[in-house]
Amino acid sequence: MLALYGHPFSSYTWKALIALYAYEIPFDFRVVDADHPENGEFVAAAGPLGKFPVLKDGDNVLFESTAIIEYLSQRHRGEGLLPEDASAALGVRMLDRVFDNYVMNIMQIAVNEAIRTQGKPDPAALADVRAQLTRTYAWLEGWLEYYPPIDHITLIECSAAPSLFYADWVHQIGDEFPRLKHWRAHLLSLEPIARCVEDARPFRPFFPLGAPDRD
Repeated sequence: MLALYGHPFSSYTWKALIALYAYEIPFDFRVVDADHPENGEFVAAAGPLGKFPVLKDGDNVLFESTAIIEYLSQRHRGEGLLPEDASAALGVRMLDRVFDNYVMNIMQIAVNEAIRTQGKPDPAALADVRAQLTRTYAWLEGWLEYYPPIDHITLIECSAAPSLFYADWVHQIGDEFPRLKHWRAHLLSLEPIARCVEDARPFRPFFPLGAPDRD
């Protein structure tokens, strides 16, 4: 059986979990926390910086959530995660990078700043994060004109759901972005994603910037 190492509050762990849940791929979830030091030791040895998620499949060990999803697409009944057409697959991969690099990683700058300053982040740093997210939200609002909400989980949904979930906590998606706001709500209504939201709920008090009273 596959084993996924990660934590239920981790956005990049969500990304892999969504694919596993959506395609009903059997796996053992091995939580990385203080109560399971052996899992942390495995993750620490798996990649250059010891980050999760990590997928173990027999002798195969993969880190980086996108690589894990690509592997599931090729090896474990996750064929719908990426289009069969090579050109269409390139477009999906490009959007995956948009959500990781221009939403998730930008949001993480604010989180890291809150951790670094023990809950007293530099207002200028947060303003810069919000400005970058606003610019990305505007781009996504235009893109969504051509990508209506679907109930099918692809690599795009796996990337978009956790990044938009947490980015909205850092910089709420306003009414000036109606398509994006609606799409985020639609994503959170999909069963594999809703499951991640609920499993992460007990850890909300640990969000460094303070979790809002909303999903």
